[in-house]
Amino acid sequence: MSEVIFTKNAPAAVGPYSQAIKVDNVVYCSGQIPLIPETGELVKGTIQEETHQSMKNVSAVLKEVGSDFTKVVKTTVYLTDMNDFAAMNEVYAEYFSEHRPARSCVAVKELPKGARVEVEVLVVL
Repeated sequence: MSEVIFTKNAPAAVGPYSQAIKVDNVVYCSGQIPLIPETGELVKGTIQEETHQSMKNVSAVLKEVGSDFTKVVKTTVYLTDMNDFAAMNEVYAEYFSEHRPARSCVAVKELPKGARVEVEVLVVL
């Protein structure tokens, strides 16, 4: 049986999907772009600032299910420009300093609302 996860501390979905779905002890988190939860506005700034906001949004969803970054087993990072990889990676490493989940990072043509980064995670509780 699945459970829909929602927190007001992360941006509401911008389409017909959930912030996350929990099935047994696995949480499938939708990708988080750098939206400010309170306003729904995109962070306008450097790729580092966008990455921090995306990771804060991921963290809010994880907290809603009683988890944190140490329980993440897989991440996928989407970038609209691979030239941003190193700068994104510096920020990403702050959230996964000791625990390093499996990860994919792919370049995409564009992301919702003009974001330059999106982060999704898979968590085992």
